[in-house]
Amino acid sequence: MPEDALTRRAPTLQPPARSPLLRGRWSVAFAFALLALAAAVLLTGVSVWFLGAVALAGVGPAALTFNFHMPAAIVRLLAITRTGARYGERMAGHQAAIGEQVARRTALFAAMAGSAQSREAGWQLAHDERLGDFMDAVEDVDMARLRVNFPVATLGAGAALLWGATVWLIPSAGLANAVLVAVCVATGLALMRPMATLERRQRAFGRAAAAGYGAALAATVPLTAEGERAGRTAAALAPLIEREHVLASLKRRLAAIESVASLLGPAAAVTTLALAYATGARDQALLVPAFLAFAWLAMGESAAVLAQSALGRVKANAAAAELRAWDGDGSATMSIFAPPPSLSMLKISRLVPTTADGRRLAAPISATVTTTQPLVLVGPSGSGKTTALKQIAGWLPTPSGTVAIDGVPRGDETRRAATHLALHDSAVLTDTVRENLFAPGTDDPSLWDALSAVELDGRVREAGGLDAWIDPHRLSLGEAQRLNLARALLSTAPVVCLDEPGEHLGEGQAARIVPRVVARLADEGRCVVMASHHGYSVAGAREVTVGR
Repeated sequence: MPEDALTRRAPTLQPPARSPLLRGRWSVAFAFALLALAAAVLLTGVSVWFLGAVALAGVGPAALTFNFHMPAAIVRLLAITRTGARYGERMAGHQAAIGEQVARRTALFAAMAGSAQSREAGWQLAHDERLGDFMDAVEDVDMARLRVNFPVATLGAGAALLWGATVWLIPSAGLANAVLVAVCVATGLALMRPMATLERRQRAFGRAAAAGYGAALAATVPLTAEGERAGRTAAALAPLIEREHVLASLKRRLAAIESVASLLGPAAAVTTLALAYATGARDQALLVPAFLAFAWLAMGESAAVLAQSALGRVKANAAAAELRAWDGDGSATMSIFAPPPSLSMLKISRLVPTTADGRRLAAPISATVTTTQPLVLVGPSGSGKTTALKQIAGWLPTPSGTVAIDGVPRGDETRRAATHLALHDSAVLTDTVRENLFAPGTDDPSLWDALSAVELDGRVREAGGLDAWIDPHRLSLGEAQRLNLARALLSTAPVVCLDEPGEHLGEGQAARIVPRVVARLADEGRCVVMASHHGYSVAGAREVTVGR
């Protein structure tokens, strides 16, 4: 059975390639942004030129012939252009950002599903706060282009054009303003380094607080009964105090960048006027330098965005590092459950149940599973049965031993694609019964047949049928377990691992349903491995005791 018949590589955590449509939208947004910036700069410059010209005309005969209407109309035109361009920039920019998010999040979530951390949790995230962290990180990465790259590129292009005009008209002012810009950029970059460290610290403190406080809330009743609730809650909230101190330091550095950026405009304006005056510009000859000076002042006002852009870049970098940590090397893969070829034998050789942190739970397991001889791993709680199932299914690493499919040892990815892992604590979605069966495209008779096999069809009919809305609170533990077994029947995987299939079922009900499910899977040519506290009366099954 070739590897590529079972596994396809999922999208990685790398940014997706932008489509021509998205590139076009970004280009339109960038053009609007440049137009808005140019209009804002020209508006300030023309206004100052207008006021200066009026002042000069007012002291001589030229006041009688001065045309006020033309510059006033230009000022109004520039104001309207600036407002319209800003709206155009926001519409095109947000359209482009949302389109990019769709592609990016598809890749990110696929990579998350195939990451080591998700596999160790058996398809489900072990802690809600980790999912919260992931979503926050996705948001920071998503918005980096809109909040960081885009405004910086726009401001840089505008500053370059204004600097070129300054060099052309007042070369000495162009050189001086280049130094001012360089000092501003260097200061921002120097402050961003400690900001990056502070951002990582505040994220770590927030994660620790969420984990500790979430655990304390989940155990409110027993902790209260033990008299430990107040102490545990206070200890859990302690990292939040540390986080506030870190955030205060982060805000001080952000304020420093804002201060430096706010000084750029006035400093460049004063420098431009002073050097123009020093080179002999007087009276009307000062109008053009005044235009440039106040254009630099307007550019300086726009430079206030640099502080938020710096913070956005720090957050995006920290978020990207967290996302890469989900799969270690940024090359996450996810097995895609397409109908694979049939198989006849699964051979387990000296597989040692081992936790994700390297703890050995049980002695090596060796067994052969065929379509006519299921395997039952028997042992008490904590003996390593579920861990062994996850290793067989490829959702946990196998530091020792091998799992061969039809005589060929296979890696984790192939086994994940070839195996349906039915954990006893399976998830129930707040959705329809149909969606909860995880069998898209399957016809209704097949869905009802699977529900009937696990004795859940009557309950589903009473609830309103396959399209009835359910949630975890509307199903008992036994009903959720039977729904889980129905999913196993509806899967197309040639290997099925059932974790405590009789859990939460009555003794008589388990004795009926479990052998029936295993028999049907065997009739379909599938190999079945089960974990149980006790054996089941399953025809032809081989039992292996798991333990030390």
